[in-house]
Amino acid sequence: MPKMKTKSAAKKRFRVRPGGTVKRGQAFKRHILTKKTTKNKRHLRGAVGVHPTDMGRMAQMLPGQGI
Repeated sequence: MPKMKTKSAAKKRFRVRPGGTVKRGQAFKRHILTKKTTKNKRHLRGAVGVHPTDMGRMAQMLPGQGI
């Protein structure tokens, strides 16, 4: 059997934490920031985890990562 390939897009966008959860960046914080409130932009800071319902898709996109 050939090795399973990791999706290149997923490799760039997600990181697997030691506990097996997946870290992702926040959406809606890259551009058109002038119309967003300061409070909204502040809450978009930092990384968040992938929702548990999406972990099956993460395991398919990132095989061999311990998910």
